[in-house]
Amino acid sequence: MDIPEIIASKIRRPVAVLGWGVSGKAVAALLQELGATAVIYDERGGEGVVLQWDVATAKQHDLVVYSPGFAQNHPWLLVARRVGLLCVGELDFAALLWKKPLVAVTGTNGKTTLTEFITFAHKRRGREAVSVGNIGYPLARLFELEGARHPLPICEVSSFQAEDMRYFTPGVVLWTNFAEDHLDRHGDMETYFRAKYKLVELVERQASRRLIVGESVVAAAGRLGIEMPAFTEVATRAEVEGKIPEGSVFSSFPQQENYAVARRYWEQEGLPMRALEEAARMFSPARHRLQRVTEMGGVTYWNDSKGTNFHAALAALSAVRGPVHWIGGGKWKGGDLRAFGLELARRIRRAYLIGETGPELHEVFLEQGVPSAVFKKLQDAVVAAQQNADSGETVLFSPGFSSFDMFKNYADRGLLFEQSVLALKNAAAAK
Repeated sequence: MDIPEIIASKIRRPVAVLGWGVSGKAVAALLQELGATAVIYDERGGEGVVLQWDVATAKQHDLVVYSPGFAQNHPWLLVARRVGLLCVGELDFAALLWKKPLVAVTGTNGKTTLTEFITFAHKRRGREAVSVGNIGYPLARLFELEGARHPLPICEVSSFQAEDMRYFTPGVVLWTNFAEDHLDRHGDMETYFRAKYKLVELVERQASRRLIVGESVVAAAGRLGIEMPAFTEVATRAEVEGKIPEGSVFSSFPQQENYAVARRYWEQEGLPMRALEEAARMFSPARHRLQRVTEMGGVTYWNDSKGTNFHAALAALSAVRGPVHWIGGGKWKGGDLRAFGLELARRIRRAYLIGETGPELHEVFLEQGVPSAVFKKLQDAVVAAQQNADSGETVLFSPGFSSFDMFKNYADRGLLFEQSVLALKNAAAAK
């Protein structure tokens, strides 16, 4: 494997890997393949993991590779930069070594679905593609496949990964949409937008200069006074009206914009549209993204645990039918919580609230005359919703917030919701 000059001299000494999660482990394995030594630092500990990081420790290294969980103002990164170390995110580090084509996918919502769909569509045509990045399979792990096959990485990129990117080389960037999210990390909408805009700046350096965005991205750029490049292509929902395969997951909002972006990309690749349409008919999105769990007593139960921001929760409300009993709440990520509550109040029959944002949302609903209650456990919220919902109504679990105040992740949260619903159904059937 060719080692770029920028890191060749810096891996002669041990490399500091900050964060011992999925990405940290992938970086350590890749460094080993390069013949370099990794020293792992993580405040959470673990076998062989160093808990402390200070100036004296930092001076033992020339290169730091950090996980996406480390914000740019994290004290450890500030120390590393103060002593002159090169600090590179996991995705950026892997990109330095990846010399083949790569597709980048970002957006506030829908990026996982679009990443998986494009991967699926390519595979159906016989091209070896693999979903990597924020989706849970680090780009650094792709080198495990070398010699066996040469996959096309379809790389989901979060704002956390993009905010300090310098070496990532996407052949094309697909940016689905833009809405309020992650303001606890980025501070304001412009900083959040510019974090994702790093991908635009990076693709602008490439020979292909291909950028496809959704309508809300261009609208947000206009509001913020940020000019999109002349080569930007805007994919609209209007252009796919009547062209979305009937019965596919892309038939309803917000998946229509995903399909519009995918279709533009597919056209640019010069691939047959029939192949994309056939893939759309067969494609199923990842678990916990607006999935019908069951029907019980004429009430339909939907799991949208992956709805971790305001935009996603409101989109889920637009997609379901009948009066809605909404289960939501969780760890606040920034944004106007009151405005979100007011919008919800117009669109739901009753609210069942969990997590640290539950009490504040409860006050908004009381003010608006919408029945609501706060629950310590998700299971109790599900029981209350089942008791109150009537035939023809919907119970929607689309939290609108992060899961980390109560759960390991959104999948853990969604699984508990599904188990709670099915337990109630089984208990009812046993009577």
